Amino acid sequence: MSVEHAKAFIEKMKTDEAFREQIMAIETPEERLKAIEGAGFDCTADDINVAGESFAGEAVVGGGYYWGGFLRC
Repeated sequence: MSVEHAKAFIEKMKTDEAFREQIMAIETPEERLKAIEGAGFDCTADDINVAGESFAGEAVVGGGYYWGGFLRC
């Protein structure tokens, strides 16, 4: 598991609207993590939250989610 993968995932969420919409349409955190892994990002929820600290205060464009709460529904 990797914080580096989590950072790459966050960058993709910031820049790829279709990918972001696909991930955010998934209702449960568990299913979101499966989709993230299926997209090639080998990271945990903790990795995403740690990586997200470097983006503190940024909302996901169009989604209104803060990185720290990304995996909370």
